[in-house]
Amino acid sequence: MKANMLQQIQGKLVVSCQALENEPLHSPFIMSRMALAAKQGGAAGIRANSLVDVQQIMATVDLPIIAIVKRDYPGSEVYITATLQEVDELMAAHPAMIALDATQHHRPGELQLPQLVAAVRQRYPQLLLMADIATVEEAQLAAELGFDCIGTTLHGYTAETQGAYLAADNFVFLRDVLAAVKVPVIAEGNVETPEMASQCLHLGAHAVVVGGAITRPQQITQRFVKAIS
Repeated sequence: MKANMLQQIQGKLVVSCQALENEPLHSPFIMSRMALAAKQGGAAGIRANSLVDVQQIMATVDLPIIAIVKRDYPGSEVYITATLQEVDELMAAHPAMIALDATQHHRPGELQLPQLVAAVRQRYPQLLLMADIATVEEAQLAAELGFDCIGTTLHGYTAETQGAYLAADNFVFLRDVLAAVKVPVIAEGNVETPEMASQCLHLGAHAVVVGGAITRPQQITQRFVKAIS
């Protein structure tokens, strides 16, 4: 099962179908239709947030899912699948893969990242784990902890990397991560065009995740409005 999902998405596109509570498309039904549209367009996998969205998507399409729960905790910057509670919630749907924030920020709850990974491995040995990182050092730590793959998801979104851009300086961050680890690297974060996605794969990314450029029409509209203003 583990190898199977990584093989399914290798060299291909994963579409992130997410809409938070303050967004106009927030709805498990709408996200399931987004996932169906992504499948019909040729996507090899889906990334989704929350148990209800994951369940609705899995009932609609047969693509492998990268599942997460986004939840804010007081006193912590970690919000993507932050504790064992979120993992347990998602495993009610038995997704093939769960992504965790793998930054070096202090986590809520009793388990910091090494202990959390160990607990998940013991409880769900067949589950694939993806590390959402923001720095090369975090990628290296994630590889040492035994994550099955590493995503550049949080580069540009943490305090240390705020405003950084995956494609800046000819994708130098992606290149650096690929050079630093031997586990599969999934390019994710501000991949805004088909050409960027293609370049990520050309550089050696195992797969590429695209979200807002496909599934968030308000962001797409903003880019058009900005360009013509």
